[in-house]
Amino acid sequence: MASAVVIAVVGALILFYERGKGGPTVTPISATADPYAANLTIANLTMSESSNLSGGKVTYLDGHITNSGSRIVTGITVQVLFRDAAHEVAQNETQALRIIRTRDPYVDVEPLSASPLKPGSADDFRLVFDTVADQWDGAYPDIRVIHVDTK
Repeated sequence: MASAVVIAVVGALILFYERGKGGPTVTPISATADPYAANLTIANLTMSESSNLSGGKVTYLDGHITNSGSRIVTGITVQVLFRDAAHEVAQNETQALRIIRTRDPYVDVEPLSASPLKPGSADDFRLVFDTVADQWDGAYPDIRVIHVDTK
């Protein structure tokens, strides 16, 4: 009985520790955009929400990205800024852009490295937010390309 309690406590501590590490990454608002970002166009943004199994809400930001540069893009990191009614930053989150691979029976995404974006090509992407700040004004967030991996 005592060993079961110890195992349960250790398991809970591991879950708590791992959950704390998985929080969103934040990049300073003053961070400069990647020089190659001028060759990447983000368009056709749409937002949607769904419920998760724990009763929470997940927010999706879908869009279309075009590579008008001369290099093959193997990875893109974006900074997403959700603003409040005063146009101040309510949430600042950094994440890797993931490309949509399938839409049926559900949307499935994969890293850009799995299918790099060639010069002159375009693809659809999805960003996923497990939480969005309560102060968010509901407008589309600002998206900045802060890092690009090319070859």
